[in-house]
Amino acid sequence: MKTIAGNIVDIQNKRIYKGEVTIEAGKIVSIVEKEHNINHYILPGFIDAHIHIESSMLVPSEFAKLAVQHGTIATVSDPHEIANVLGVKGVEFMIENGKKTPFKFNFGAPSCLPATNFESAGAIIDAEDIKTLMENPDIKYLAEMMNYPGVLFDDKEVLKKIAWAKHNNKPIDGHAPGLRGDDITKYIAAGISTDHECFTYDEALEKLKKGMKVLIREGSAAKNFNALIDLLPEHFENMMFCSDDKHPDDLLLGHINQLCARAVAKKVDVFKVLQVACVNPIKHYNLNVGTLKVGDTADCIIVEDLKDFKTLQTFINGELVYDFGKVNIPNVVFENLNNFDCDKKDVSDFRFESSAKKIRVIECQDCQLVTNEVIADSLIENGSLVSNTETDVLKMTVVNRYKNEKPAIAFIKNFGLKEGAIASSVGHDSHNIIAVGVSDEAICKAVNAIIKAKGGICAVNNSEEKTVALPVAGIMSDKNGETIGKQYAALDALAKQMGSTLNAPYMSLSFMALLVIPALKLSDKGLFNGQTFKFTDLEFN
Repeated sequence: MKTIAGNIVDIQNKRIYKGEVTIEAGKIVSIVEKEHNINHYILPGFIDAHIHIESSMLVPSEFAKLAVQHGTIATVSDPHEIANVLGVKGVEFMIENGKKTPFKFNFGAPSCLPATNFESAGAIIDAEDIKTLMENPDIKYLAEMMNYPGVLFDDKEVLKKIAWAKHNNKPIDGHAPGLRGDDITKYIAAGISTDHECFTYDEALEKLKKGMKVLIREGSAAKNFNALIDLLPEHFENMMFCSDDKHPDDLLLGHINQLCARAVAKKVDVFKVLQVACVNPIKHYNLNVGTLKVGDTADCIIVEDLKDFKTLQTFINGELVYDFGKVNIPNVVFENLNNFDCDKKDVSDFRFESSAKKIRVIECQDCQLVTNEVIADSLIENGSLVSNTETDVLKMTVVNRYKNEKPAIAFIKNFGLKEGAIASSVGHDSHNIIAVGVSDEAICKAVNAIIKAKGGICAVNNSEEKTVALPVAGIMSDKNGETIGKQYAALDALAKQMGSTLNAPYMSLSFMALLVIPALKLSDKGLFNGQTFKFTDLEFN
């Protein structure tokens, strides 16, 4: 039995009082009011309501060690990144690795593998696989239904997957950026209950009014907090906080606690903020997570104040997993699973012969997943389209990592590189190799560095070549969070030193192959218009 004292934050009854919480056998057995001189606060732990653990480049057991330092005790996690590489085997890896820690990972069944039929993935999860996964008590929900055209056009396979989730009484997550009007009404009517992709106030408000739960996303690439936070005071019962994607250097600094601090700084009522951060995910996803009530599992945190939410201690199932700077989560031994089978490339593989004067260009938007399509003047040398650093129209490639195929070529704006190239095998959603650079030679060098490592992120220029290996499925490290966070930060700094002006160049790069988010993206099969959902020509005539 242990007793912790502090200012107890009762979210449901909207009151704060001095008292003591007694924990026995992992559960809260009593909460009593009692005077004392302790100034810190006891509250339920934070929950990230939608995150791909793989985006941290850490396996679950290492992710947990960083998250608990910021008061996060649980996540709602879609393992579709590793599933795109390894299928159901990858989902099972995430569940089993996470189970070896006290942290409360709640995994869903990836609904869209591959995300589209316009790219090459390493695996497929069909409706029969979903049936099996939905029967697994470790699978808490059907993960984001990115194939919203499939829902709107009554695709039989898509509807079967949704039906299996309903059959097992498990929630269905949405993914519908910009979907409005009759389309979003039909999407919701299919049984889809959340969306984390809202990027405007009006879009989120419409979805809330139509009965959806809206998640305020603030990750390493997509940042929608400022656009959506003003909805929280009125709609706090139907909103949650999430990261979606969180790179390791960002996770070292903070997590959901940062969103709470920012919301309170905007004068949002602290009880409403904590309802969103700590309670709503439990209710919506039926999570086995406590809310600081007698009889609940003892999942709670002690924070310094209700302004910055600096975490002092974290308890999960009554176990002290973080204690004033010390993490009490054991190391987990695991196997480095992977699926990587392509040969090194030649510079000639990245040539694109053309005489076109105009080309379609992907316009990357900083801190957003959506892109624009712009038409730009081409630069041709020796009959081939090449990068133009003066206009910041740079060549980009996506290379199939699962078998030997000709690289797909496009051009992209706003990466800002003035030298070298950057590349990554973290390329949503199929995780092929994606690279952008100032010359074919630099791009080839970067791609080959990734192939040599069988997965990773890298930066190359005339004087140096740096690679961070990601040997677990080509998307996660086998190192700890501090190590990978520092290595990633060094690469991020090098990319910016080479000219990139983006907030998170590698995170932005990883989404330039995500076809389900418009407008213009590149898959390993070619340039793709996410609005018409069809391939389009690079050359503009």
